[in-house]
Amino acid sequence: MDYDFATLDFSDESETARARRSAWLMAVQRGFHSGRPDEELEQRWLTHVRADDITCTGAWLPEGEFGAGPVPVATFASFDKTLNAGHELLPLRMITDVTTSPAHRRRGLLRRLMTDDLTDAVSKGIPVAALTASEATIYGRWGFGAATFAQTVEVDTGPGFGLRAFADPGRVELIEPPDSWPIVKGVFDRFHAQNRGSVEWPQFYEVIHTGAYDFDDGGPDKKLRGAVHLDGDRTVDGVVLYKAEGRGENRKINVTEMMALTTSAGLALWSFLAGIDMAKRVTFGLAHPDDPLRWALTDIKAVSYTANGEFLWVRVLDVVTALAARTWAADGQVVLEVEDDQGHAAGRYLIVTDGGRGSVTRTEEPAEVRLDVETLGSLYLGGAHVPALERAGRLHGTEEAIGRFARMADLAVPPYNLTGF
Repeated sequence: MDYDFATLDFSDESETARARRSAWLMAVQRGFHSGRPDEELEQRWLTHVRADDITCTGAWLPEGEFGAGPVPVATFASFDKTLNAGHELLPLRMITDVTTSPAHRRRGLLRRLMTDDLTDAVSKGIPVAALTASEATIYGRWGFGAATFAQTVEVDTGPGFGLRAFADPGRVELIEPPDSWPIVKGVFDRFHAQNRGSVEWPQFYEVIHTGAYDFDDGGPDKKLRGAVHLDGDRTVDGVVLYKAEGRGENRKINVTEMMALTTSAGLALWSFLAGIDMAKRVTFGLAHPDDPLRWALTDIKAVSYTANGEFLWVRVLDVVTALAARTWAADGQVVLEVEDDQGHAAGRYLIVTDGGRGSVTRTEEPAEVRLDVETLGSLYLGGAHVPALERAGRLHGTEEAIGRFARMADLAVPPYNLTGF
């Protein structure tokens, strides 16, 4: 079957164009098992699409086929923000809203949409693409590797909760989320600038973090609460947003966002959360993989790590630009060969590192370490280490070359991303 591929035109206000974009959103909602969109959800979506200059594409059944009409059988959206690569905020192609009708799988629809979009990113000089995946087995074939992980923690904040003494010249104060977006966004901008792996927020984060709209339940989010940490100079250096859920003995505090620019700010926010009345548990689904909370508790068993799943998937498109923006752990050099079926990252590269910086050039010298572009995506931000990937059969080379590359590439602090899209 010959499908019709097209891009939505958000400047066209004709009845046909409006019907097609409403149907596109309906297909996305269906693909993610969400409810049919109402008028408010569609307006929120349109605001986000226009603010972030999102390109929405899809595949439609040709006219005359049974089921043909404004609803696409596949959807795909992308837009450009920034990724903290370590030394630089790199342009990032962000991919989202990828769906295929269960009646039209294995027809090459995703292949066509993904190939076209990555080719477009390359043509615009964007060195890295990323997505957050609902299924972990789909995107490796397109060169995306799991690069950051979401650590879920649950803290018992009952009578036995306690933190060891830590220096904190500041204090915690409550905020009202509807009135506090400039404060929250200001902390995030500083967080984004200092955390390798961080992805810039799309527009809809303002809607979520002010409680203006709950995308799961519809309507305003009236349960959202917040607090900030002020340092010794009364400058905000930490934010937590949270909701109380459940009743009686089952009540818990569910943290929806927590950003701390210093260790003391982070521990102070945990202490604040533990002190909230009528709740004996606090959960957070995006804790830092290297959070010091466990070691700061007087009872180490008060914190449980209930899940650790892949979060951000990274696809390197321009190896020279991407690796030069990355942080490196030790001085050295290695010739790296990257295999890429789509060709964007394929080739051999001489990497020379000095003082944490890398110089990367294409070379015809013999490869010392070989890997595919999916593995490079997992390695890129430091979320995976060379020895583990080698033991898994994901990269190849002599023992000496692998060891040298590991000393150069492996970073002690894992990457950290709070942005889903």
